[in-house]
This record gives sequence, structure tokens and C-alpha cells, in this order.
Amino acid sequence: MARFGRPAAVASLLAMTFALAGFALPLRAAATLTQVSGFGSNPGALRMYSYVPAGLPDGSPVVVALHGCAQSASDYYGHIGWSKYAEAYHAALIFPEQTSANNPLSCFNWYVAGDIARGQGEALSIKQMVDYAVTRYGSDRHRVYVTGFSAGGAMAAVMLATYPDVFAGGAIIAGLPYNCGTICQYQPQNKTPAQWGDLVRAAYPGFSGPWPRVSIWYGASDTTVIPANATELRDQWTNALGIPQTPTGSTGLPGGTTRETYALPSGEAALELYRVPGIRHGAPVDPGSAENQCGSTGTYYPDSICSSHYTAQFWKLGP
Repeated sequence: MARFGRPAAVASLLAMTFALAGFALPLRAAATLTQVSGFGSNPGALRMYSYVPAGLPDGSPVVVALHGCAQSASDYYGHIGWSKYAEAYHAALIFPEQTSANNPLSCFNWYVAGDIARGQGEALSIKQMVDYAVTRYGSDRHRVYVTGFSAGGAMAAVMLATYPDVFAGGAIIAGLPYNCGTICQYQPQNKTPAQWGDLVRAAYPGFSGPWPRVSIWYGASDTTVIPANATELRDQWTNALGIPQTPTGSTGLPGGTTRETYALPSGEAALELYRVPGIRHGAPVDPGSAENQCGSTGTYYPDSICSSHYTAQFWKLGP
């Protein structure tokens, strides 16, 4: 057998070995989750982490992903599956992180007046992270999206309400309507769609639209954040969008999930409501290699359906 004395020859032999085995060597180094400092004045005292695929072209979208209580940026990044679609669809990811100094359970403060107002607190810190990404990564300011689970889902609703001029779309997973407070977590509220919508409109008076596209996800057996919030979120955002609360279509998806679609007069879907049976409080994932599979299971990450995939498709990030 010939002996290979140079690194290039060894690499060639390894490449042939992997090819014969049915594997392909990566063409570029994998991106990693990296902490970012100096992204702004940071009045909410949050941490910023980013995941930026190598060779990301200018004008790519950026997705902000917000973890739940007792979680961290790395935990959410490691389970929710967004890195797969960041690579496939060429998007930068931002993972804000709460600290125990701000909240004993490391929850984003979706119920604190100073953190859910435009130009203040945690909401402004997250907006500054977006500004950093647009400037540093060359992201498209018109293709910025926000998603989150539980307290992070409630904070995603905060960002959509306070900065509708920044976000083109959002996804609220087991979250809460904007400016409802902690009571919504446990008790249904007796508000009309117009009253729910007024809370959103008051967050940025004078905003004339267009409002962000919204995706809402709920486990049918959630006892931590009651499923009534799914309907209340639907009422809040369909009213803000100026469309009826009656779905224009319904689709069955993997895991027994039902997707209700609410469309603009043009026929374009503006809001989607996903009802996921058989799961409690969690952000659903579906481990696997198919395009519509993602993530890894864990505490608050039930194996059901890849919420990140369907959210990315709703936002039109992919082909």
C-alpha cells in the first residue's frame, strides 16, 4: 500500500474513505453559538448570543429566538432546531438571554411595565440586538423575525406589539397576549377582540402598518399556560391585522396537529394557529433528518412536530 507523507494526501484518503462509506465531509467550518458584547446601551441588562452561518450573504434574514423560564440561550439553541434552518435558508440567529439578577427564574419580564414598553428595558435591549445584527452581519432590515417559548413567547408578543416596524413576523409558542400580565397564565379573560387589539395598538400609537405576520402554537394539554391563551392571542392579532376571527382554512399536519389559517383579503395568510394534541407545556420538536424535522427532545421539548420548520415556511424563509 502506498504511504502518504503529506497532509494533503492524508486528507484525500480520508475524503475517499468517507465518500465510500456514504458520508460527505463538510465544506466549511460549522458555526457556533457565540456571546456578543457591546451591542448597545442594553437598558434591560440582557445577554446576547448569536449563531451566524459561515459565508452568510448580505441581505439575509435574522431570527430572534427567546427562551422560556429556567432556560438559557444555549439550552434553547440546543433543542429548538433553528440552527438547521439558519444553515439551509441562510439566516442569522439571535438568542437573547435573561439573567437571574433580573428575574429569579430567568424569565423574560413580559409583565413588567418598564420592560414591555417601546424604547425601554428588555424590549429596547432586544431591539438593539437586531440593530447590531443588521449592521454587523449585513442582515435585511425588512426580514427580521422573532419567536419564543413560554415567557419567551410572551416576550415575542411584546416585541411584535412594541416594534411592529422592526419585525416582519413572529411566532408565539405557549405564550401570552401582549400586556395581559400574569393573570392570563391561569385564567381566561373576558375581553373582546377589539379590546385585545387596543392593547397592541396602544404599544405604538400612530403605527399604520403593515402589522407583522403571526404564528401561534399551543399544546392542547398545557396546564402551565392555559390553552385559552391561544384563542385570546388569535383574537388580539387578527384584530390588529384587521381580519375576522374565523379561519379561512384548516390543515392536518404531523403529530395530529391542526393548523388554522387566517388570511388577508388578498388571500395571503397573515396568522396561523397551531393546536398540538397530546403535549403539555412545551415547544414541539421532531428529531430527524427530513426537511420538516428538527431539534432534540428534552424538558419542555416534546417529540411531536417541528415548530421551527413550519414557522420558517410561514415566514417564507425557505424555498
